[in-house]
Amino acid sequence: MHSLLSDIQLLAFDLDGTLIDSVPDLTDAIDQMLIGLDRPKAGQDKVRSWVGQGAVVLVKRALADGLEIDRIDETSELFMQAHGAFMTAYGANKGAKTRCYDGIFTLLDHAKARNIPMALITNKPYRFVPEILEQLNLDRYFSLVLGGDSLEEKKPSPLPLLFAAEQLKADPAQSLMIGDSITDISAGQKAGFKTVAVRYGYDHGLPVDQCGADLVVDSLAELV
Repeated sequence: MHSLLSDIQLLAFDLDGTLIDSVPDLTDAIDQMLIGLDRPKAGQDKVRSWVGQGAVVLVKRALADGLEIDRIDETSELFMQAHGAFMTAYGANKGAKTRCYDGIFTLLDHAKARNIPMALITNKPYRFVPEILEQLNLDRYFSLVLGGDSLEEKKPSPLPLLFAAEQLKADPAQSLMIGDSITDISAGQKAGFKTVAVRYGYDHGLPVDQCGADLVVDSLAELV
């Protein structure tokens, strides 16, 4: 077992880009949304760089397509139409192309066998999360699941992490946040958690080796 897991009272995980690769399904939904707006498809490479901060930001990035997303008004008819179309399309595809990353079950099973509480803290809208966890056999691991709309704030705010620590009676200083981007690492640092970044995720254009995590790994199996 890696030394970072010594005396750990809580393991908190990001979802997309950390435990699962959901970009194929997200891309299908974004492309369907864009086609409905008479715009060209985005494709997986673009969508991969856009995910991680929730559906609202993802849709805004798709509409902006390289421009400042602040130019996209969330109250505009365009945004509301696009957001509704994306949510409908993503809900309909039911994670058909989403897969777990190699190595994740090695860590999850290790932690479960040692009765280490685990929380899932994602910025994905909660309505999509339970079904994805169930179909990928991930639901049995987590004592707490938070979506991006479960609380008043989402990552990079530390609020979801501190809420999880409080609910699961863990000391933040003895808790660990695992994610694939600066969004996760920043949230963990602000909450006083130890942090681990994975290199295989989405990273939002900033290599995770530059995010200041306590440890960067190529596989979650390295933590066992």
